[in-house]
Amino acid sequence: MASEHLLKVSALGIFRYFTRHKTAANLVLVLMLAAGLAAIPRMHAQFFPDVVIDNVTVMVAWPGAGAGDVDAAIVQVLEPALMAVEGVASTSATASEARANVTLEFEPGWDTGKAASDVQDALDLINTLPEDAEDPVIRRASWMDRVTNVVISGPVGVEQLARFTDEFVARLFAAGITRTSIQGIASPEISVEVPSLRLVQYDISMEEIARAISNSIAADPSGDLSGGATRVRTGSERRSADEIGGLILRSDSNGTTLTVADVATVRSQFIDRERAYYVGDQQAMVVRVNRSATGDAIGIQAGVQSVADEMMLSLPEGVSVELVSARAELISGRLSLLVSNGLQGLGLVVLLLFLFLNARTAIWVAAGIPVSMLAAVAFMYATGMSLNMISLFALIITLGIVVDDAIVVGEHADYRFRHLGESPAEAAENAATRMGLPVFAASVTTISAFAGLTVIGGRFGDMIADIPWTVIAVLIASLLECFLILPNHMYHALKGSAKEHWYDWPSRFVNRWFDWFRAKMFHPMMRLVIKARYVVLAGLMVVLASQVTAFMRGDVMWRFFSSPEQGTLTANFLMASDATRDDTLRMMHELQRASNALSTRLEAEHGVWPMSSIVAEVGGNAGRALAAAENRDADQLGSLTIDLIDADNRPYTSYEFTSMLQDEVGSHPLLEELSFRTFGRGPGGDSLSVDLFGADAETLKSVAEALKALLIQFPQVTGLEDTLAYDKEELVLELTPQGQALGFSTDTLARELRQRLSGIEAAVFPDGVRSAEIRVTLPENERAANFLENTLLRSASGRYLPLGDIVRVETRQGFSSIQREDGVQLVTVSGVLDEGDPVAAGEVLTQLEDSILPRLAEDFGVTWRLSGLSEQEDDFLSDALIGAIACLIAIYLTLAWVFSSWFRPLVVMSVIPFGIIGMIYGHGQWGVPLSMFSVVGLIGMAGIIINDSIVLVSTVDQYSKERGLLPSIADAASDRLRPVLLTTATTVLGLGPLLFEQSNDAQFLRPTVITLAYGLGFGMVLVLLIVPSLLAAGHDIERMMQSLKRALRLSSGRVGFAMRAVPLLAAALGFLAFGLTMGWTLAMQEIGPLTQLVLPEAGTSMIQALGVFVVSVAGVVVAMWGLGGIVMALSRSRRKPTPTEA
Repeated sequence: MASEHLLKVSALGIFRYFTRHKTAANLVLVLMLAAGLAAIPRMHAQFFPDVVIDNVTVMVAWPGAGAGDVDAAIVQVLEPALMAVEGVASTSATASEARANVTLEFEPGWDTGKAASDVQDALDLINTLPEDAEDPVIRRASWMDRVTNVVISGPVGVEQLARFTDEFVARLFAAGITRTSIQGIASPEISVEVPSLRLVQYDISMEEIARAISNSIAADPSGDLSGGATRVRTGSERRSADEIGGLILRSDSNGTTLTVADVATVRSQFIDRERAYYVGDQQAMVVRVNRSATGDAIGIQAGVQSVADEMMLSLPEGVSVELVSARAELISGRLSLLVSNGLQGLGLVVLLLFLFLNARTAIWVAAGIPVSMLAAVAFMYATGMSLNMISLFALIITLGIVVDDAIVVGEHADYRFRHLGESPAEAAENAATRMGLPVFAASVTTISAFAGLTVIGGRFGDMIADIPWTVIAVLIASLLECFLILPNHMYHALKGSAKEHWYDWPSRFVNRWFDWFRAKMFHPMMRLVIKARYVVLAGLMVVLASQVTAFMRGDVMWRFFSSPEQGTLTANFLMASDATRDDTLRMMHELQRASNALSTRLEAEHGVWPMSSIVAEVGGNAGRALAAAENRDADQLGSLTIDLIDADNRPYTSYEFTSMLQDEVGSHPLLEELSFRTFGRGPGGDSLSVDLFGADAETLKSVAEALKALLIQFPQVTGLEDTLAYDKEELVLELTPQGQALGFSTDTLARELRQRLSGIEAAVFPDGVRSAEIRVTLPENERAANFLENTLLRSASGRYLPLGDIVRVETRQGFSSIQREDGVQLVTVSGVLDEGDPVAAGEVLTQLEDSILPRLAEDFGVTWRLSGLSEQEDDFLSDALIGAIACLIAIYLTLAWVFSSWFRPLVVMSVIPFGIIGMIYGHGQWGVPLSMFSVVGLIGMAGIIINDSIVLVSTVDQYSKERGLLPSIADAASDRLRPVLLTTATTVLGLGPLLFEQSNDAQFLRPTVITLAYGLGFGMVLVLLIVPSLLAAGHDIERMMQSLKRALRLSSGRVGFAMRAVPLLAAALGFLAFGLTMGWTLAMQEIGPLTQLVLPEAGTSMIQALGVFVVSVAGVVVAMWGLGGIVMALSRSRRKPTPTEA
C-alpha cells in the first residue's frame, strides 16, 4: 500500500555490526542469561517486600510513677526538644506506668547513625528530668519478621519442657539460626520474702538484707600463692534457696547469728509464673523464630524443621515439636501460584506468535522473554530485591510487553525481506534502524509511566516499589535484546525461511485470512471512520462519560486495599481486678471449648477441620495487647491464637469464623474485656481507625466510649478498642508536718516505699542459658489494700511509726497510658472492618465520616481525623496524583522530541483517558472494587497504551510525505494492524491466567490485571478509532486555521469588522465561561455562578464545574460558528460583484 522507497533506510553502524558479527550478539545473550541463572538461587523469597521504617526510640524509666506523672515530667520535657532534631519527620510518645517511650521517625533515607548521635546531643542539654528517673536510653530500630513459631508440648513437667526448649534453641544456634526468643519460660528467681514485723523485730531494713546477699553469694578470686601453683578464692558460690537462707546477716557478741532464713522465707519461683502456654490441657513452650531484612524465610524454616525432626528422635513419647504459624509453605505456595500463571501466560504468548509469525521468527521473538526476564532478575539481586508476590507479579505484567519491541522489529524485518526483496542481513539491520526511534520512544514512555510509581512514598509506596523497578529493568533488557541480539538471529532466521516449511503452515493459514480481513474489511472500515470522524469522537466521549458516571453512581465500588487473608485470629481477654489465675484459666478453657465446638460443627457442614493450630496463653495477650492490659496483673490476662487452614480450602472467611466464634463463647462472671482480631498480610494499618484530639484526657475518653457505642451496632465492625484505658486506683501520699518534724523526707519515704512495694534486686547470676536473680520483697499479702495501715517506718530516732500517722492520703483515678503525636495528646479508636461486602463497608465509613464523627465533634468540642488505612489512602492517592502528572509530562516531552511537534504528542496521548473505559467496565464485569492496585495499573497503562499510537502516527507521518493525509491514515492503520494487534494481544494473554485465577491470595492483584487487560484491550480498538479520527480532525482544524489567517489578512472592505470580531468574541466568552465555573471554584472555594445556574446542587465539585465549562465552550463554539456563517452571508449579499467576478 505504501511506496516501497519510503521505507528505504541506511542501517546504523552498531546494528550492522551486531547483525553481521558471528559471536557478538550471542556473547551478550550468554552474559544476560548467565547473570540471571546465577542470581536465582541466591535470592530470598517472601510474601510481600519488607517495609522497614528507620526510627530511633528514647526510653526513660521512672520507677513507681504513674502515666500522668510520666507524661507531665518526662514526655512533655523530652518531646519538644527531640522534635527539633534535624531530620525528624514525626514523633510519637507513650507515657505509661514507670516508663516513657518517645519514638522519632526520620525522613526517608536519613542516616540513623547520625540521627542517634543528634538525639544524644539533644538529650545531653536536658537537665530538668526527675532526680530519681533513670538516664534516657537510645535504641535504633531493629527490624525483624516472624518466620514460624515452634510449640514444644507433651505430658511432662514444666521444668522438663524448659530443658527441652533450651536444648532446641541451642541446636538452632548451632545450625546458624540465631534470631530466636523463648516464650512461656520466666527467668529463674529466688524470692526472699521478709514480713514487715520481722523488720521491726530484728531492727533491720530490706536494703541491708539485699546488700548482705549481694556481698555473699559469689566466690571472689584473691590471687595466687608464691610460685603460682595455688590460687586463692574467698567465699563460695551460693545459688539455691537453702544456701541463700543460710547467709549470716548479723553476729552478736554472745555468738548468736541472724541469718536470712531467720527473718525471711526463701524459695525458688516457678518458671511459668508469668506467661504459660497450653495446647489443649497440656502446658507448652513456644519458640519464636525471626529473620532479618536479608533472611530467607523458606530457607530458615527448612532449617528449623530439620532441627525439629532430628530432636524428635530423642524425645520421650508424647512430647512433640510442632511448627505453627509457619510462613514458608504459604510463601512458596503463593509464589508457585504466580509462577504457574506466568508460565501459562508465556505459553499463550508464544502460541500467538507462532500463529502470526513464521516459526523461526516467532522463536527468536519469544526468546526475548527469558533473556529479558533473567537479566531483570540479576538486576533485582544486585539491588537487594527479593522474590515476592509483588516482584513476580511485575514480571508477569511484562510477559507480553517485553516482546512488543521484538514483534515490531521482527515483523518489519520479515516484511522487508518478503515484500521489499532485501537480503536477510539488510532486512534485519534496516528493520532495527527503521523501527529504532518509535520502538525506543515506546519503551521510554512505558518506563516513564512506571517510573511515576516511584514517587509514591509511605508503607504502600515501599510495598509496590518492586513493580516499577522490575518493569524498568525488564524493558531496558528488552531494548538491549531487541537491538543487539534479535537482528543477528533474524538474519539467520530469514535465510532459512526463503523456502516454505511444513511447520510454518499455521502462520501461513492465519496470515492468509488476516490479509483478506485487512484488505476487504478493515481498510474500508478505516475510510469510514475517517469520514465519520466527528461521530466517532462524539460516540467515544459518550462511552467515556457513561463509565465515569457508573463509577460516580456507585455501580463500581472503591476499596483502597484488601490484604490477602492470612487466616490467623486472636482472642485477647482481661479479667476483673479481683480475679485469680484459676479464673483466667477457666476463661481460657472456655475459649478452647468454643473453638473446638465451632470447628466440629463446621467440619460436619463442610467436611474439613478448619483449624491448623490453636495455642492458648495465660499471663499475657497475643499480638497487639489490649490497651486496658497495660498495668494489670499478668494473672488476669489471657489469649487464644488460632491458625485457620488455607482460605482456598474453606468456604468462609476468617472474619466470618471470628464472628461465629464470638457468638459461641460463653461469658465468665469476672470477665472484663474480650476482643477478637483477624490479621492480613501487608503493610496496612487498622481498617477502621479514628484519632481524636483537641481536649483533655477525660473528655477524649468520653468521646472514645461514645464512638465505640455507636460503632458496635454495625455487624461489620469487630475488635473495637481505644488507647486510653483507665489505670488502677492511684494513692498520692504527702508528708504531714508531724512526719517532717520526725525527720522524714519525701525522697527517703519514696525510696523506702518503692523497695517494699516493688522489691529490691539483690543479685543476678548465670543459670544455664538464662540469668537468675535474687529479689528481696514483702510477702504478697502485705502489699494488699491495707498496706498503709500496717506499714511501720523507722524514724531517725529509732522509733517505728505507722505510715498513716506521718502522711496524708489522696485518691485519684488516672489512665494506664497517655499517647501523644507531635506533642498533641490523642486517643485512637480502632477496630476491624469486614470488607467482604464492599457496599456495606462503604456505608459504615460514609456514616462514620458524614454523620457520627461530625456530631461527636460538635457535642464534645474535639477534632478528629481518620487514621490507619484511611490516612495511608490519602497519602497514597496524593503521591499517585503527583506521579501521574510527572509521568504524563515525561511522556509528552519524549513524544515532542520524537515527533518534533507540539501537537502530535497530544494526538498520541489522547488515547490515555479513554483507557478508563476499559478499566471501569472490566471492574464492573468482574464485580471487583477499584483499589490502589487499580491506580497502579492505570499509571502503568498510560505508558503502554500509547505504544501502538506511536507506531501508527510515525507511519502516518512517513506515508503523508508523498500523498494526502487522509489516504495515509487509512493505509498506515491497515499496514500496522498486525503489530498493533500482536503487541496488545500478547500483553493481554500474558495476564489472562491471572485474570481467571480463583485463589484468594491472588485476588488483591486482580484490580491491576483487570485495569491492564481491559484497558489495553479497549485501548487497541480505541487507537484504531481515536488516532485516525483525531488526525483527520486535526487536519480539518489546520485547514480552518489557515482559512482564518487568510481571512484576517484580507482588507477590512472584503471581510468586514464583524467577521474579525467573531474569533475574539469566542475567546472572550470561553475565558468568561472558565471564570464563572472552574475559575470561580478554585479562587473562591464555592460554586461558580454559571455552575449554580446549570447545576444548582453541584456544590464545590470540580468535576461538575468542568462538565459545565466544557458544555459552555462547546455551545460558544457552535454559536460563534453559526454567527460567523450569518455574518459571512450578510457580507456577501451586500457586496456587489465586480466585472471580473461576474
